[in-house]
Amino acid sequence: MKRENILTGSPWEDKMGYCRAVRIGNIIEVSGTVAIVDGEKVKADDAYAQTYNIIERVEKVLEDLNVGIKDVIRTRIFTTDINSFEEVAKAHAAFFKDVKPTTGFYEISKLVAPEYLVEIEFTAVIQ
Repeated sequence: MKRENILTGSPWEDKMGYCRAVRIGNIIEVSGTVAIVDGEKVKADDAYAQTYNIIERVEKVLEDLNVGIKDVIRTRIFTTDINSFEEVAKAHAAFFKDVKPTTGFYEISKLVAPEYLVEIEFTAVIQ
């Protein structure tokens, strides 16, 4: 099967040796994604806004592959504060309420920078 790497132009893609997403056949794996924390719309203390921003951005990556949120079968949510569950769940449900992918919600000690509260990985299958 052909492998397609989806790059976004981030300097980290070459520094770390990764890409935003990989598509092989009908399976798409999306790398762990954090929010774009701008201090206005998405703040360092707002787990809801960060989660919403992440999913909104990944939705665009999927659309560029002619795939949609409806094709997501799994999300993996990492947070630095398990008490943010309600906020994260509300943002997740804004996109996935009817899709209902499998998911995991994990508390970890840190993400790559202190302003990030949430990181999410996605798996999609094209039907």
